[in-house]
Amino acid sequence: MMLSHRLKQTLLQSVRWCSTKASSQAESTAVTNLSIATRQQLYMIDPVTPGSVFFLPHGTRIFNKLVSFMKARQRKFGFEEVITPMIYRKQLWEKSGHWENYHEDMFRVEGSDLEKEEYGLKPMNCPGHCVIFGRFDRSYQELPLRLSDFSSLHRNESSGSLSGLTRVRRFHQDDGHIFCTNDQIREEIRSSLQMVDEVYKIFNIPQYKLLLSTRPEEHIGEVEEWDAAEAALKDVLEASGKPWTVNEGDGAFYGPKIDIVLKDHTGKEHQAATIQLDFQLPHRFNLQYKTSEQGVSKQPIMVHRAVFGSLERFLAILIDHYNGKWPFWLSPRQALVVPVSDKHVEYAEKMVRVINGDDGDNATRLVHQSFHIDVDSRNETVGNRIKEGIKKGYTYVIMIGDKEVENGTVAIRQSNERKPQEMKPNEVRDMFIQMENEYK
Repeated sequence: MMLSHRLKQTLLQSVRWCSTKASSQAESTAVTNLSIATRQQLYMIDPVTPGSVFFLPHGTRIFNKLVSFMKARQRKFGFEEVITPMIYRKQLWEKSGHWENYHEDMFRVEGSDLEKEEYGLKPMNCPGHCVIFGRFDRSYQELPLRLSDFSSLHRNESSGSLSGLTRVRRFHQDDGHIFCTNDQIREEIRSSLQMVDEVYKIFNIPQYKLLLSTRPEEHIGEVEEWDAAEAALKDVLEASGKPWTVNEGDGAFYGPKIDIVLKDHTGKEHQAATIQLDFQLPHRFNLQYKTSEQGVSKQPIMVHRAVFGSLERFLAILIDHYNGKWPFWLSPRQALVVPVSDKHVEYAEKMVRVINGDDGDNATRLVHQSFHIDVDSRNETVGNRIKEGIKKGYTYVIMIGDKEVENGTVAIRQSNERKPQEMKPNEVRDMFIQMENEYK
């Protein structure tokens, strides 16, 4: 079926969860982020691969911590993680509708066989999740089925629209898809909004904008379905107690959606989380579940859900939000140990092992709580080493001198404080563990 221009535009809008218009404000934020990223050596971008990010070791620490954090959150909300392929045959994208309406924004790949078969790098995970759902006979007792996916995605954004971390060609999402019944929609939307609120509070992002995008003029499905779906979203938004506005006629052609928008320090808005109802993909993939033992089948509703949205974009928002001053649990440089002289280096290194709970074998353990701690024993003055450590963004500075060696202690202070506190290394470890567990 050929779609009208309006439908094509709606499809483009619905799949660009990670898109914003380039502007002077975006450029200002990108410059600020790059300045902090350069100083703290978080990431780099190179002309050899426009729109793709090189995460450096310290940036990778933050990235991995965000992923680990979100995986734990998703487990709490009943998601099962899957890993799906990066590349699919053209037939899949034709079935989903993306080849017809989105192929210009996809990276296409030609096979090396004689038939030169066409493939596409995935710009989103939802068709692959539909393949997983459709592979097995499903029962109503399995629903809601919640799948999560952290695979990298590729979208062929125009070179002129690329901007730092906020608009890229290769990115990652905390992507989730929920297959549920009509009766389960309200609870799944409520749960998704609860997850958004819990996550943003942990990052000290108390305010965000909620937009309800409703049925466009051209759409698929029965009006009654749309009315019921929009009523469900409105009921959940009202029950949330948070302010929200209607974005009339701006829903995807396959269903209404809720978008969550954040602002950076310049006032520029960035779409982050999204919750979308989808009637179209389950229909295109002929997804069914049995409603009873008699074998009556029905089509599930699909909910697209992301909380961070693009991890790259969310990281850009966090760099802006914290201005490079990371909370301890997220910091890629949690502590810097500064021995006063060469004779204190051995003791300093021993203290790092104690704080990290290092018994010589922790590197091979699947689960072990250790911290990003460095020792600066360079032939520089103590003042210069501390000053450089603060500039790089270390959360804590630990001093080691004669007194500390004699007492079996360390002198520790936060980088923004002057007066150190004398503590035993095991006390420091307990404090660090508590801070990470409480997201401080």
